[in-house]
Amino acid sequence: MLYDVIIDDKSYRLELNRIDDRWSCRLDGKEMEIDAVLARPNVLSLRIGNLAYEVKSELVASDAHLWVGSRRFAVEVRDPRSLRARTRAGEEHGPRKITAPMPGKVVRLLVREGDAVEGGRGIVVVEAMKMQNEIKSPKKGTVAKIVVGEGDAVNAGDVLAIVE
Repeated sequence: MLYDVIIDDKSYRLELNRIDDRWSCRLDGKEMEIDAVLARPNVLSLRIGNLAYEVKSELVASDAHLWVGSRRFAVEVRDPRSLRARTRAGEEHGPRKITAPMPGKVVRLLVREGDAVEGGRGIVVVEAMKMQNEIKSPKKGTVAKIVVGEGDAVNAGDVLAIVE
């Protein structure tokens, strides 16, 4: 499997191959052996050589972030064969749907229709498994529509709001 990975605006080429119970990995052509175990949802226990890491993933609106210890990294993973990877640059223009990353219940609306928002501003709080998750705006714009109300049950992928 071949991926283009962007971490804090720096690009890498990642090639992953599963061999028995281990991963063979090439990062920008450099071969490495990796042991990876999903410790719990969104948390990966990773061993590279003699070093161990706990990597936590977080989805904020449509942006992905990884936490390694106390450091946060903005991450984008693209399949170089997909058309979506080639068209991503144009997504900043026009309306963006903000979707629920997981099933849960809307516990709070943080904005109203017509409010101006900055990228990263909280839009809706969704509670899932007794944890509250703030769903944030992926871009600067205006809240064109709030699709859900407080108390609504949502499924993963349901549209919560639209930012223009």
